[in-house]
Amino acid sequence: MSTNRMEAFSDAVIAIAITVMVLELPTPHDTTWHALREAWPVLLSYVLSFVILGIYWNNHHHMLQATARVTGPILWANLHLLFWLSLVPFTTAWMGENAFAPVPTAAYGIVLLAAAVAYYVLQSMIVRDQGAGSVVAAAVGRDLKGKLSPVLYVIGIGLSFLSSRAAVAVFAAVAIIWLIPDRRIERGLAAGRAGERGE
Repeated sequence: MSTNRMEAFSDAVIAIAITVMVLELPTPHDTTWHALREAWPVLLSYVLSFVILGIYWNNHHHMLQATARVTGPILWANLHLLFWLSLVPFTTAWMGENAFAPVPTAAYGIVLLAAAVAYYVLQSMIVRDQGAGSVVAAAVGRDLKGKLSPVLYVIGIGLSFLSSRAAVAVFAAVAIIWLIPDRRIERGLAAGRAGERGE
């Protein structure tokens, strides 16, 4: 089965998650800049989650472009990832509306950790199905960022109970690590196309 339907469904879920987050942003009742300053935890939470969901959408798109087909296990692994991503709006709102209180911040980190693990599982299922010589396998390589991210999330979750601002800084650091798109898959796809043309 081709990846088209899985990609379209995943795009829709991520788009809905972003839409839910923006609809939950409270509108200030005052017309001064001070009103926005009071809402900074909610706005910061939204920006961080928007960037994180955007990173997942970007990397998911690139990975599926390099995936030749999907199987039942791959579909379930994708649903597992989407489940955790669909919880991002809930934990974003809980954390932001409570000004980065320890438990909501830890819950936010747990969702991010679970999503990172789910993405790794999806990636592994694709590599297992398509072999060590596939474009995805070559692009992933040692996957240092993929291995570092869960470790940082665990650190951030622990920090939530000591300094929630430090925890959010760790979560933001993971986003910064992933913010620059990984060009390895694009290079792998280009090399594959060149090989098909005999270049």
